[in-house]
Amino acid sequence: MTDAPQVTPLPHDSFSRVLCVAAHPDDLEYGVSAAVAAWTAAGADVAYLLLTRGEAGIDTMEPGRTAEVRVAEEVDAARQVGVEVVEFLDHPDGMLEYGLGLRRDIARAIRRHRPDAVVVGSWDVEFVAGLNHADHRVAGMATLDAVRDAGNRWVFREQLDDGLEPHSPRWLLSAGDARPTHGVDVSGEPVLAGARSLDAHAQYLEALPWHPPGAELVPWVTGAAGPALGCDNAVVFRAWDFEAPPSFD
Repeated sequence: MTDAPQVTPLPHDSFSRVLCVAAHPDDLEYGVSAAVAAWTAAGADVAYLLLTRGEAGIDTMEPGRTAEVRVAEEVDAARQVGVEVVEFLDHPDGMLEYGLGLRRDIARAIRRHRPDAVVVGSWDVEFVAGLNHADHRVAGMATLDAVRDAGNRWVFREQLDDGLEPHSPRWLLSAGDARPTHGVDVSGEPVLAGARSLDAHAQYLEALPWHPPGAELVPWVTGAAGPALGCDNAVVFRAWDFEAPPSFD
């Protein structure tokens, strides 16, 4: 813990409700879930929104059965880090398409949950782990746009009839961005909980014989990010604070 911090600690008191949006079951378990464990331990209310059921994720298993397995594993993974609300949409795994329908679904979830922070993966073609999956890019871009949509009462106006008033989150946090600005210290129990959450995807990981166990991978990933925050283990994000004064640098 001798390295000078390169990113800013994300203040815990900036949010009490968080919505994490991901394309597939298991996407949140490669580091983000350790931050979630830290947030829920501090009293934050965190919910997950999965845009697909991951039915195309196991080559040796029929898609309908794969969806059942991966949904159950994601619910278990979420519980490992203190998350009880896990919602699944039915967009097609591997063929997620950017469009108004997807933006509408995410905006609806934002208006229902009314989070202070929305977490999503990088929408860049190239991110910290290499070339980004098409579904991940679509999920990121659609969520970015849905954050704005959710705050505009004249977009998706039919949701007003369902009692869903506009809502504008303060924070948008992008995980996996190669230019992080903020971080969460997950040293100790949060990183252990994050490892358990990845290992909860037992049947999915069994189909990937090359894949290291969560108990090895999550401490390694968060340990690599730790020096940027000046701690042992960290999860880093590119963060946008919509309440911050504009910068013209």
